[in-house]
Amino acid sequence: MNAMNFTEPEERVALRAAVAELGKKYGHEYYGKQARAGLKTEELWSEAGRLGYLGVNLPEEYGGGGAGIADLAAVLEELAAAGCPLLLMVVSPAICGTVISRFGTDEQKKRWLPGIADGSRRMVFAITEPDAGSNSHKITTTARRDGGDWVLSGRKVYISGVDEADAVLVVGRTEDSKTGKLKPALFIVPTDAPGFEYKQIEMDLISPEKQFGLFLDDVHLPADALVGEEDAAIAQLFAGLNPERVMGASFSLGIARYALGKAVAYANDRKVWGAPIGTHQGLAHPLAEIKIELELAKLMTQKAASLYDSGDDFGAGESANMAKYAAAEVAIRAVDQAVQTHGGNGLASEYGLGTLVAAVRLGRIAPVSREMVLNFVGQHSLGLPRSY
Repeated sequence: MNAMNFTEPEERVALRAAVAELGKKYGHEYYGKQARAGLKTEELWSEAGRLGYLGVNLPEEYGGGGAGIADLAAVLEELAAAGCPLLLMVVSPAICGTVISRFGTDEQKKRWLPGIADGSRRMVFAITEPDAGSNSHKITTTARRDGGDWVLSGRKVYISGVDEADAVLVVGRTEDSKTGKLKPALFIVPTDAPGFEYKQIEMDLISPEKQFGLFLDDVHLPADALVGEEDAAIAQLFAGLNPERVMGASFSLGIARYALGKAVAYANDRKVWGAPIGTHQGLAHPLAEIKIELELAKLMTQKAASLYDSGDDFGAGESANMAKYAAAEVAIRAVDQAVQTHGGNGLASEYGLGTLVAAVRLGRIAPVSREMVLNFVGQHSLGLPRSY
C-alpha cells in the first residue's frame, strides 16, 4: 500500500483470505475453551507456523516470507477477527524477530529466526519494570562486564508468555566507561539460565497468554547475548517498538471486527415486535459509527505499517502511536456495543463476547498507555511543550 493507493496488494488480500480460513477452523469457541482451562493455543500457533504465517515479516534466508510488518499485522488482524487473537505474535515475530533481523549477528539470526518463523521457538520481550512504568529512562536492570561476558541483574513486570518462551529479549542498561552514565542495551536471555526466575501475576483476564514478573539475579550471559551495538541500543529499541504498536493496533482491530460482526448478525436475526432489532436506529446508528471508526483506524494502521516497511522509522512512530490509540478506542466501543446489542446474552459464554470486555480494555494500557500516546502527539505532532 503506497501513499496514494488504498488497495492492498493481491498477495496480501490472498494472505488475509487464507489466514481467515485458518482462524475459522479454530474460532473463538476453541480460543475461549483453551483459555478457561488454563491451556495454550498450541495447535493454532503450530499450524500457523507450519503454514508460514508467523514469519511472513522475517527474511527468506532464515525461513521467513521476506515481506514486511504490514503482512504480519494482516495475519494477526485476521486471526483476531476470527476470534483467536494471538498476543504472542506481537512480541515473538514482530518485536524480537524484527530486532534480531535488523541488528542481530549472523549467528543470532541463524539460531533464532528459523524457529521464530515456523513457530517452534518463541522469544518474548521484557522492558517494563515495577518502578519505571512508561519511563524507559528509569530502567534499573543493569548489565556489567565480567571479562568478555555479561552479568545481568534486575526486575521486570507484566511480561507476556514467559512460560511459553525459549528466551526473553531483555531491555537493560550498561555503564558508559567514559561518563559512568547508564545507556540502554538489549540482551537475549534463555529462560533456563541460572539466576533467571519468573512468577505468574494473577490477572482477571481470560487469555491463554499469562503475565509474569521476572527476577534476574546475577544472570551470567555470554558476550554474544548482546544484540546489536551497545552504543546504538536506543535506536534498536525503537525499531522494535514501532512494530509493537502496529501489531497492537491490529490486535484491537481484529477484535473490533469480530465484535461488530457478532453484533450485526444478532441485530439482523433477533426480532422484537415483529421486526429485527437492527431496524431501530438506537442500535443501527452506534453500529454504523463503529464501522466508520474501525475503517479509519485500519487506514492509520496500514499507513504506519507502510511507513515502517519503507524505512521511515520516525514517520512510522507518529502513525503507529495514532493507530494504536484509534484501534484501542474502537475495539472498546465495539465490544461494549456488541454486548449491549445482545442484551443479557452479551455476557453469556455461548455468544463469545464477555471474555473480550477486559481484553480490549488492555489496548488502552499496553504496549503504551493512551495518555503517553497523547503526550507524544502533543509534543511531536503539535509542537506543544513537553509535559513530562
